[in-house]
Amino acid sequence: MIRISDSIAIDEREIAESFVRASGPGGQNVNKLATAVQLRFDVRRSRTLPDDVRARLERLAGRRVTQDGVLVITAQRYRTQERNRVDALERLVDLIRRAAVPPVPRRATKPTAGARRRRLDEKGRRSAMKKLRSARPPPE
Repeated sequence: MIRISDSIAIDEREIAESFVRASGPGGQNVNKLATAVQLRFDVRRSRTLPDDVRARLERLAGRRVTQDGVLVITAQRYRTQERNRVDALERLVDLIRRAAVPPVPRRATKPTAGARRRRLDEKGRRSAMKKLRSARPPPE
């Protein structure tokens, strides 16, 4: 079990890893070894995630979630398979941790009287400046 928070832990069997060749620089090594890691986690079928966390995770992951609800994380930052595996797992745990925290609802506020007055004063100054730019003389 991979511990995410006090109340959330995911089973390691829910995570599938496959190794592919990394793109980018790396010399001959990049053509021979499959060091990049593709981590797959089925968000929709996961039995360990609560429904609200599951929904936030899908929204947070964006394009990394397939139409079937599988989260795909590709890690190819490092030259070794092991470091890329750890990196991919850390990124998954970080995503789930961020999804586990519910967003704080926005509290509606009103602008202060001083802020309204400053805004209107600035609008007046801007209006006067633009009137000076016109080709015709101002009306008298």
